[in-house]
Amino acid sequence: MDCRTLPGQQEMVFETVKKLAGDGVEVSYVNKDVSLEVPFAGNLVDAMIDALHSEDPGAKVLPYTLSGGTDNKSLSKIGITGYGFAPLMLPEELDFTGMFHGVDERVPADSLKFGSRVLNTLLSNY
Repeated sequence: MDCRTLPGQQEMVFETVKKLAGDGVEVSYVNKDVSLEVPFAGNLVDAMIDALHSEDPGAKVLPYTLSGGTDNKSLSKIGITGYGFAPLMLPEELDFTGMFHGVDERVPADSLKFGSRVLNTLLSNY
């Protein structure tokens, strides 16, 4: 089973899986990784928001939970807090999540240009 737990829920999920498996079934980890929760505040977060607002003043910026893997898990073990920041302005009709990691995964060139401008602003001003 691939169990991607919320921060602070890992042991509870493991115990629930053991209980559901029942007596006589051995449950063990093949890979056990950390579930991260980082503060959505600070100079870097403010700089990311400012950079995004420089290109899209009405953008709503919210924290979210990412179910996928990230190098931030490894970096957290040595005390580095990391944030995912991949600004793209995607057209409403584009089914980006449906194409994610698929054969036909893509984004429009204008989305990349938008993201490049936002990242340039972030790196120039932070």
